[in-house]
Amino acid sequence: MNATNRTVVVTGIGATTPLGGDSASTWEAMLAGQSGVSSLDQDWAAELPVRIAAQAAVDPSEIIPRPQARKLDRSAQFALIAAREAWADAGFTAKAGEDPSVDPDRLGTVIASGIGGVTTLLGQYDVLKEKGVRRVSPHTVPMLMPNGPSANVGLEVNARAGVHTPVSACASGSEAIGYAIEMIRTGRADIVVAGGTEAAIHPLPIAAFGNMMAMSKSNDDPQGASRPWDTARNGFVMGEGAGVIVLESAEHAAKRGARVYAEAVGQGVSADSHDIVQPEPSGNGIAKALRNLLDSNDLDPAEIVHVNAHATSTPQGDLAELKALRKAFGDDTDHMAISSTKSMTGHLLGGAGGVESVATILALYHRVAPQTINIENLDPEIDVDIIRDEPRKLPVEGRIAALNDSFGFGGHNVVLAFRSV
Repeated sequence: MNATNRTVVVTGIGATTPLGGDSASTWEAMLAGQSGVSSLDQDWAAELPVRIAAQAAVDPSEIIPRPQARKLDRSAQFALIAAREAWADAGFTAKAGEDPSVDPDRLGTVIASGIGGVTTLLGQYDVLKEKGVRRVSPHTVPMLMPNGPSANVGLEVNARAGVHTPVSACASGSEAIGYAIEMIRTGRADIVVAGGTEAAIHPLPIAAFGNMMAMSKSNDDPQGASRPWDTARNGFVMGEGAGVIVLESAEHAAKRGARVYAEAVGQGVSADSHDIVQPEPSGNGIAKALRNLLDSNDLDPAEIVHVNAHATSTPQGDLAELKALRKAFGDDTDHMAISSTKSMTGHLLGGAGGVESVATILALYHRVAPQTINIENLDPEIDVDIIRDEPRKLPVEGRIAALNDSFGFGGHNVVLAFRSV
């Protein structure tokens, strides 16, 4: 088998989200239909038009020692927590070189963030204004760099095959995983730690998104505010956290006897070239990404039984995605059970693709897909199978596949495919 045909598998998962401090508690909360959204009780939120968010269930300060945390943006802290879980879950006992099963020169990291260290940037600017230049932290630059999370994870595991940070707004986490798959498939690495992280719950990003009319202002009903595909949907709810997976060549995983969650089939990518913010309403750009996924990977639409949709609870975007699925897959769409875990986690921006890939992989592994909560009245334009009210059992026989959709401002479209093993 030549390098370009290498099969890629998932051997470790990790997450820290508004639903739980690790992947197991997050998954359990998803299957229970819990919401991680709550009212913001910070003083700065009182005057904002949006006063709700999906904050991390476990604050990273409870896990990252203070001396280390002082040198890390919150987004990097989330990434480290999720990466450590994924690394241990994959069966590694130490960093590359110290664990004899990992060659550091064959190990990479690809961790993405849509906004980077925005809270560090804004916080240190406040320090500059209020306390003067000498009080600005000397760690500010490495903390605010978008590549900070990936670099810090790379240092943690001793990755030398490459440390990368694709930035494509809310598609960033999925693009990172897609890039990691290609690193292994093309022979650049045997193992890649990949995913997405975000920590942007701060008055400026919330005010900016709110003034764009992109966020829900359902402040009186936090847990019901994220309602993809409901007729009353009125914008996304910001979340924070990280999702990270360990990807590995199937040959390398087999050699060390690793447990395999799923095969990482590949990605499909496109650009809308329509608007810097608004999705292309007909779904043509997304449909192109879906077709590219089929054209460039060994995947049959008949295999696909589940889609973890991007669906952020916006009027235009939710429908455009479903139109695209129908355009790309035709009647095969009818056997795809579709859900949006953002109804529970909120929208983690650049971290969404990482967390939702974890959910998609676990859905295949356990043969059950999470539901979409908060749908009281399904949009009458919808003609696909939306999972509502309770989890959906997936076929127990044979190999099945599932998709994770991620789209971002700028017209970025990334679709990942995973297959059961």
